[in-house]
Amino acid sequence: MHIVFAHAGLHRIQRGSEVAFEAIAHQIATSGRHKVTLLGAGVPLDGRAYVFKHVPTIAREKFIKWPKFPLLRSADMYEELSFAAALACTNGDRGADVTICCGYPYSNWSVRRPRLRGTRPKHIFVTQNGDWAASGLPGEPKLFSCDGLICTNPTYFSRNADAWPSVLIPNGLDPLRFYPGKGDRARFGLPSDKPVVLMATALQPNKRVLQAIRAISRIPEAHLFVAGDGELRSEVNELGAKLLGQRFHRELVDNSSMPDLYRSADMLLHMTVGESFGNVYIEALRTGIPIIANDEPTTRWILGEYGHFADTTSEQAVVEALLAEISGKRVEHQEAAQWAAERYSWPAIASKYLDFIEEVADRHR
Repeated sequence: MHIVFAHAGLHRIQRGSEVAFEAIAHQIATSGRHKVTLLGAGVPLDGRAYVFKHVPTIAREKFIKWPKFPLLRSADMYEELSFAAALACTNGDRGADVTICCGYPYSNWSVRRPRLRGTRPKHIFVTQNGDWAASGLPGEPKLFSCDGLICTNPTYFSRNADAWPSVLIPNGLDPLRFYPGKGDRARFGLPSDKPVVLMATALQPNKRVLQAIRAISRIPEAHLFVAGDGELRSEVNELGAKLLGQRFHRELVDNSSMPDLYRSADMLLHMTVGESFGNVYIEALRTGIPIIANDEPTTRWILGEYGHFADTTSEQAVVEALLAEISGKRVEHQEAAQWAAERYSWPAIASKYLDFIEEVADRHR
């Protein structure tokens, strides 16, 4: 088969869904069983087993101040529209037997567009950015369709399994890159004798970075390192400087440096409510640092018995969770790290993807 992954951020942005698609595509291509092509706004990179094709896209940063409408309610959706239009115009997915994307509405509509002679590839949608499209939440147009749905957490699977051919598959990691050990705080400008809280996240409202800054400001000795960028950049920088001063650090960290950054922190704080998966959870878990996450079924499924769960919508609850970790003695959780490596390694995850892709293709052949 010819399997095509379509995502505007591929080879341009290194975070959750982009990292997942690139790793899974590489593993499938390495198996040699099928041809794999990635379509994205970046450029070809060395060492990849798949074929990469550039699709011209207007970056989301250009749209931050553009007006918002129901189907263009964020800069991300404007970017996706430009990507999907270019994909359709260039016919970049020509010859595909199966297409895979996680963007809705425009990427999904683009790969599902009618083809000549009435044929089109089978399509698999992945809930990397939520299941709101597949589950048909109130207020959303009922224009979603797919031949298979990969759900990244049990909540999504239970909500959609009756409506679409579905499978439950989490994201993964490379256990040879992420592992416990001593970090290098000096490399990131961090103090050696103070507790460091890490947030690795896009600067978007749902990531609740501003709320985290307010909570950490109540813990005098704590430093906050925010690894990420996004539309709230100015607000995050201003509030961090105002409330934390020299205890606030923010920069966009290259993906290759993330393992060392995890190892340089005392804990990971992730404030998102209703996260579709969150690669940061398992990356931090594999490096052996404590994790504070919102208390919900998805995070408990991802982290098992190794998370510190709190109501992240409550500033007081977040402060108490941080203080509990700070007052405890830092230990590297070798058992948690080993559990993460066994459950979430990319080869194991990609094998599940490939089984489902072949099942969808065979069902419609």
